[in-house]
Amino acid sequence: MARKFFVGGNFKMNPTSREQKKTLVKVLNEADLDPNVEVVIAPPAIYLIPLQDLLRKDVQVAAQNCYYKSSGAFTGEISPAQLVDAGVPYVILGHSERRTLFHETSDIVAQKTRAAIDAGLRVILCVGETLAEREAERTKEVVEAQLAPVVAALAKDDWAKVVIAYEPVWAIGTGKVASAAQAQAAHADIRAFLKSAVAPEVAESVRIIYGGSVTAANSKELGSQKDVDGFLVGGASLKPEFVDIINTKRALSS
Repeated sequence: MARKFFVGGNFKMNPTSREQKKTLVKVLNEADLDPNVEVVIAPPAIYLIPLQDLLRKDVQVAAQNCYYKSSGAFTGEISPAQLVDAGVPYVILGHSERRTLFHETSDIVAQKTRAAIDAGLRVILCVGETLAEREAERTKEVVEAQLAPVVAALAKDDWAKVVIAYEPVWAIGTGKVASAAQAQAAHADIRAFLKSAVAPEVAESVRIIYGGSVTAANSKELGSQKDVDGFLVGGASLKPEFVDIINTKRALSS
């Protein structure tokens, strides 16, 4: 089964003004984007709704987080139901910055994933190891431990609504990047885990994308790997080169 290439742009807590937001949208709206790639951008929550009104229709938006309750006394949170009502199709869950800075456990990420899918959202589920874990050769163990609660929370059919983003923590925003061989090995391990823990057809169909200092310069080598189905892009999604990253597959085939 051919898996559609997926490129997400995680703006994080950027940009800091509405004018900068309009500039980012203008670059995407005027770009020649490969129609065979699913493109999703994740701006800060305050920009989600106005950005949708400005953005070309073949580029979707994602929230950067949501809670696992649909409403209630949870100051500062956004519910999956609210995102669905606002027409937002995707949410990023389990990003390492949420896990480390805001102490989200894998069990909490699994609860959020279950709630998001129940509400009708699709999920970009982030997993990845720290540098110490990589050096201790624990990458496979750590990633499987992060995935296990989600596997327990989801039914087989739910995985059609999940994109897994493998993001080694040591490569996020550091300028370091996993080699193409390291990325491929980690993605292959994730696919093997899904085959045994969920089902072979889920392992074959779920898209596993790479994140961690992806740039236009390294995207072709990473994107040529058998089990790399796209990218979750951080800093480079705020730059014109994001268009080149989106068009990686087209560049490889030309």
